[in-house]
Amino acid sequence: MEFTKTDYKRCVVVKAVGRYDSATAGELEKVLTNLIPADKDIVLDMSEINFVSSAGWWSIIRVQKELKKKRADLVLVSLNENVRDSMDLIGILQYFTVYPNMVEALGNL
Repeated sequence: MEFTKTDYKRCVVVKAVGRYDSATAGELEKVLTNLIPADKDIVLDMSEINFVSSAGWWSIIRVQKELKKKRADLVLVSLNENVRDSMDLIGILQYFTVYPNMVEALGNL
């Protein structure tokens, strides 16, 4: 899995590319967890992620819980239909701030 990070005044944008499954969940969780001390929202650009396994969702949930303790948020952007459907199916879509594109996400933070 590949990652790029872009730091903004109010948030950090992380773009991940590839599948987010048990083989890569720890890697992305580590990248996101290392950003928590910055006390900024984290925007996860998922435009190039086409699959998220249960291990992937659990790692995203753990990061979200830690950010909430610091009054920050994990924002998900550009979910493809399969990923959005899997979030809805397991009942976690309502717990995340989700934007259809990066412009809306950055404009609302």
